[in-house]
Amino acid sequence: MKIMLAQINTTVGDLAGNVERCLDAIIEGGRHDASLVVLPEMAIPGYPPRDILLDPSFVDAVGEATHDLARRAADGPPALVGTVVPSGTTTVNHPGLYNVAALIQNGRTTTTAAKRLLPAYDVFLEPRWFVPGPASHPVTIAGRQVGVLVCEDMWDESYPVHPGTELIAAGAEVLIALAAVPYRPGVAAERLYHAQRHGCPLVHVNLCGATDELIFDGSSFAVDGRGNIIAQLPSFEEAVQVVDLDTASPIAADAVSLEEELYKALTLGIRDFTRKNGISRVFLGLSGGVDSTVVAVLAAEALGPTNVTAIAIPSRYTDPRSTESAQSLARALGIGFEVVELEPLHSTAESTLGELLTATDASAAAGTAAENIQARLRMLILMTFVNRYGGMLLNTSNKTELALGYGTLYGDLAGTLSPIGDLTKPQVHALARWIQATRTIIPGFILERPPSAELKPDQVDPFDYPKIAPALDRLVRANRSNAALRRSEHKRRHHGIILKVSEKAFGTGRLIPVTRR
Repeated sequence: MKIMLAQINTTVGDLAGNVERCLDAIIEGGRHDASLVVLPEMAIPGYPPRDILLDPSFVDAVGEATHDLARRAADGPPALVGTVVPSGTTTVNHPGLYNVAALIQNGRTTTTAAKRLLPAYDVFLEPRWFVPGPASHPVTIAGRQVGVLVCEDMWDESYPVHPGTELIAAGAEVLIALAAVPYRPGVAAERLYHAQRHGCPLVHVNLCGATDELIFDGSSFAVDGRGNIIAQLPSFEEAVQVVDLDTASPIAADAVSLEEELYKALTLGIRDFTRKNGISRVFLGLSGGVDSTVVAVLAAEALGPTNVTAIAIPSRYTDPRSTESAQSLARALGIGFEVVELEPLHSTAESTLGELLTATDASAAAGTAAENIQARLRMLILMTFVNRYGGMLLNTSNKTELALGYGTLYGDLAGTLSPIGDLTKPQVHALARWIQATRTIIPGFILERPPSAELKPDQVDPFDYPKIAPALDRLVRANRSNAALRRSEHKRRHHGIILKVSEKAFGTGRLIPVTRR
């Protein structure tokens, strides 16, 4: 039995475009004499559509798009595709939908399995839109009995798919899993474990691409009855591959470092956010520090150097080597580079605001106000570039700073997208070292200097990052808070979209109230 694994990159709400991608995969499967083409979970509507599913007209349009795909693919091989159908029962303020795998064959659409286990943790809120599906049974495809699972149904060890239980006892010879599992470190090993425990050949096709903060790595694969990998698609890129379950031999999985995974994930996240939102260029403040350096490298990789402009805004407190290093990096990357001196705006602000910035009591509040005005003036400059030339501002804050609240509202916390907002400060340094080891483009001063906001003379960040960063991250992952996290919760509400690359990021997966005791 020849099965094509098709990990495609869909866009939420782009029904016509998603149908075209599915159709292209089915046609390609026909060229390779595939017995079945497998597409990801929710491939027709895109994933995750979230509250768009509360609009009945959208659900109707998804149904029409699914039937359109079936009609246009009538001459192709059978295909399993993720889509949405009404369950037939609704309640007040709930659409009562099934998240299903539909079999497209001979121009017709048949629901083969509806997702039974609906995740309600972290970024997942599926019970808000879906109801659990009924028990499913194998379907006959190319003379084989094929059991179909939708994402979470493969993961839960209580689900009845072990030999001697419902699905296997009913005669399933092959299992197919349609999935949309976001990336996080170690997720590939978890997927493989759950695939191997079922004791029969299993094909797992995962979504590839990014939607807002979620990054889907693809990494689709197939295992034989002994759990050996017999097909493995690349990570973080669209791909199709045919595997013959009867003749394929075991292969070895590629070993990839965590830093390389993060680099590819964040690059994909930036590329898809801009592309899917029609944004052609980005701007960022390039300070000569490690955080903005990593963001600049990622942006240049994601969008191409000509679509990235870095802006250095040195102040009276800036070490000249900071600007020199920023310029050297920009030159090595081939990105645009501008220098705008902060001093004229800074002096004018001091003159205008007077004692608000220059109070003689030497209070902490006066010092903070004087420092923060510089960060806000920098954002005035950066956003003027964005408004003048179009595009988007990238934020360069890291997860440790966000946890501490070490950032200025309407200042350095500005920006639509935060590429490294889910990386701790040590992770940012590790990624910078990996970049330097592979490309040798980062000036030594950037890698060696102590972290500094450069908002007052000889300033150095007052934190032991190697010690405090892991401790803060453990609190975030455990949905706990300390005093610093509580004080800064309101700042994170103002923050841009953070690309999620850990088990728990700031964003939709961590809903902590601002007002609390």
